[in-house]
Amino acid sequence: MAKRATTTTASAGEPRRVQASTFKATCLELMDDVAAGRSELIVTKHGRPIVRIGPVDDVAPSPFGFLRGTVSGHDALIGPDDATWLPSTTDPLVANTGPRPKRRRGTR
Repeated sequence: MAKRATTTTASAGEPRRVQASTFKATCLELMDDVAAGRSELIVTKHGRPIVRIGPVDDVAPSPFGFLRGTVSGHDALIGPDDATWLPSTTDPLVANTGPRPKRRRGTR
């Protein structure tokens, strides 16, 4: 004769609570109940919740579009943030408009 799992009933909308010893003895039966009822189960030790067991979603979320709506703007991505920003005169990426230093011949 199989031992029936004893659980404490919670108010509506709250998951059932099961002691760890009861869960260990009737683990497979409790997992079947969770899967069939689409409800959650909380396993406790000495009255403290330890783990929450719930059903697995049948449909996995799509990897496409999961960041939709998170980009805050579509302006220039590498441009300056401030309109008063001026480029640095020592910036190596900005074309130097001054005279080029003369290269000495014969020296490396």
